[in-house]
Amino acid sequence: MNLANYINDLLYRYDCVIVPDFGGFVTNRIGAKLNSDTHTFYPPTKQIAFNSHLTHNDGLLANYIASSEQISFEKASTAISLSVIKWQNELQNTEIKLDNLGTISLNESKQIIFEPKKEVNFLTSSFGLTSLESSAIERYRQEVKPLIPVVASTERKSVPAFIKYAATAAILLTLGFAGYNSYEQNQQKEVFASQQKELEKKIQTATFVISNPLPTLKLNVVKEIAKPYHVIAGAFQIAENAEKKVNELILKGFNAKIIGVNKWGLTQVTFDSYADKNDAINNLNKIKKTVSKDAWLLIKTSK
Repeated sequence: MNLANYINDLLYRYDCVIVPDFGGFVTNRIGAKLNSDTHTFYPPTKQIAFNSHLTHNDGLLANYIASSEQISFEKASTAISLSVIKWQNELQNTEIKLDNLGTISLNESKQIIFEPKKEVNFLTSSFGLTSLESSAIERYRQEVKPLIPVVASTERKSVPAFIKYAATAAILLTLGFAGYNSYEQNQQKEVFASQQKELEKKIQTATFVISNPLPTLKLNVVKEIAKPYHVIAGAFQIAENAEKKVNELILKGFNAKIIGVNKWGLTQVTFDSYADKNDAINNLNKIKKTVSKDAWLLIKTSK
């Protein structure tokens, strides 16, 4: 099993993929940038790094492998452990090249050194975008000359008398029109207010009579009983596989359904859900004996 291929798939959707007992591959987002020396534009990217301290098993990688290979979670975890042992043995003698991820090696202090493959961009929104090289743009600065020559003058020219009188007349005429318009607007507002009062009086005195009143409806509301105990049939990375599993269980007589997506992004399918914990445990034991040994009990309490 090529473990690097599964890690590569998950890094397009998640920012961190942990390989239990080995380390975590973490992606860092880098915005678009410009190299002013080479005049090259680079699109936004999500580059990968490695953290040897992230070794706790969060179940993401094992769940994804189990869903992809149609095997149990335990078998997927065992396959991961075998791959980690193989990597650790190979690192004692040589470096390891992981497809589309980079190269892993040990330094003199026996610490893991990771060299990422920078050609791979894990940012899906930048799919199809490549670096672009542009020719240099030369800019010239030219002094702008005024269109109208400025003439310095120290003498103040007198304004003819007829221009003063014309300006005064224009101002008085404008004020007169403004006063007339204001008077017209006030008159229109008074008429409108009077019409509005008459309309309100007619509405207040009007009487509405309904000869045939509508009958009273009685609704019987049945309160749904909470069923927090779920016997899980499986968790699927692809929603279509989850729907197929539900249809398969319904044909077998189970009250199967999808109960949501867990924190690892997997769609969970239940054989049935129960309000009583004892009923759920009894049916879980029965299903383990007759249908699936991998069934387990999930308790979801309301918040």
